[in-house]
Amino acid sequence: MLRMLTLAGSLAFGAVLALPGQHSGRLVKVYGDLATADRVAIVVPGADTTVATFEASTKRPGGAARALLAEAAKVGHGERLAVIAWLGYDAPPTWSLGAITDTAAVEGAKALRRTVVELHARTSAPIALLCHSYGSVVCAKAGTDLPVADVALFGSPGIDAPSGHAPSGHAPPGRAPSDHPPSSHAMSSRTPSERALSDHPPSDHPPSDWAPSDHHLSDASYRPPSDHGVSGPAPSVTRVWAGVGGSDWIRFVPKVKLGPLGFGADALSPGYGARVFEVGPGGHSDYFAPGTPSLRNLTLIALGRPGDVTAAAPA
Repeated sequence: MLRMLTLAGSLAFGAVLALPGQHSGRLVKVYGDLATADRVAIVVPGADTTVATFEASTKRPGGAARALLAEAAKVGHGERLAVIAWLGYDAPPTWSLGAITDTAAVEGAKALRRTVVELHARTSAPIALLCHSYGSVVCAKAGTDLPVADVALFGSPGIDAPSGHAPSGHAPPGRAPSDHPPSSHAMSSRTPSERALSDHPPSDHPPSDWAPSDHHLSDASYRPPSDHGVSGPAPSVTRVWAGVGGSDWIRFVPKVKLGPLGFGADALSPGYGARVFEVGPGGHSDYFAPGTPSLRNLTLIALGRPGDVTAAAPA
């Protein structure tokens, strides 16, 4: 997956990060400018996402990224946001066995871990993962000790984590993580090597076996390096968020795991330990629709403003 995504120091709005040999069903696209971003959000979509429909509407990752930037311009306090629409795995069709098993999510999680490490090598901006539907399964599998500030799981079919236990690296139930993550990056605070990464970005078409010399990852597990090229420490505790729309059919999907089928715990359950945010009455594909509480709250999460996120009303 490293060959699929090279993050240049400065990317124009909508620049495509697609390298030769990339599978035709995968696409990663950046909206905004990573070189100057104060915050970075990665939209991880769910089932039925394809390259052909990538930009179709706010129901798809490209449209979702544009909606986040537009909302950030309305509710932001001057923060510079870059959004990565990430179709870095083979998203299964909704009506398929793949959509109720974790095979695609396991492979996607490996790719997502690599993407986050690549980002940290090129920006010190805190990262938020915004994970929809089956994409929440991908994020949950990738998220153990992943150095990100926030993970939002919404429209989730279930999370493969033991009931009553938050994922490692997340705040356990009853203890809210800090609302003050590391400050956003500034060029003046970067080390010479970090400035060199921005001033001389790697080619958009590197050799197929290219990889950063100081990041050799095992697909089986991931631990953030003690020094991964980021100014300041990575977040020691990740804020975990969860939400579901009032008309989302995923509400009625049993949150169980039976052998290879299903995904386990409900991310909204008290035992999981997530902060449940207001979403509104929308359906399964409406989370990034303009004017919705879900889009506003997801944007605030991406901007690193947890105190402004509206909590869901008690059930």
